[in-house]
Amino acid sequence: MDISFLQFLLGIMFLTVIFLHLAKKNFTAAVAYGIQSLMICLVFLNSFFETGNIYTYIVVLLNLVVKVILAPLFFIRLIKKHALSFSVNTYLNTPFTLIFIAVLTSIAHSQKFLPLTGIVPTHQALLSIALSSIFLSLFLIINRKGAISQILGILSLENSIVAFIVFAGLEQAPGLQIGVIFNIFVWIIIATIFASMVYKHFGSHDVTSMKNLTD
Repeated sequence: MDISFLQFLLGIMFLTVIFLHLAKKNFTAAVAYGIQSLMICLVFLNSFFETGNIYTYIVVLLNLVVKVILAPLFFIRLIKKHALSFSVNTYLNTPFTLIFIAVLTSIAHSQKFLPLTGIVPTHQALLSIALSSIFLSLFLIINRKGAISQILGILSLENSIVAFIVFAGLEQAPGLQIGVIFNIFVWIIIATIFASMVYKHFGSHDVTSMKNLTD
């Protein structure tokens, strides 16, 4: 697959992370995560075409079922069940959030991280985008007050790390990838159940309303 097309896939993945920062509705955020995971599926599909490894094809199918279809459906079902159409506010307002996004993206593309993004010189641009996505996903987890948004941030971080590993040539064995996807599937089920229990107890997914947990 042409490297410019891989850049296009990672570019879409990067844009979905930014969208997760700006999304005002949980439904669109869940759909954005599904699109982001689809980009990872296509990256693995490219790996399958290059290697012909049947286990990599199984990883593609599992990613498609678990992260592209089931995960968004779990979140959409949770959103509908508790009428959580609108996401909880962020700690920083939109202008400051955009400034931090620009700063973190600049840092990921700076000379400081060149030894990391230059592991594979031909993939430097791809690794810089993946590293930017890692930074922005971490910022998403910190900046969002809503439990659902934070869960999506963690899953986005996992997608970003996977993209970085693949293009850094540190691609893991397909068997291990299958195990990781199974763990993610179990984690998504537990996370949605936990989020549902939190809503029933506090009447909100705003983590700032759970301060009395520290008392």
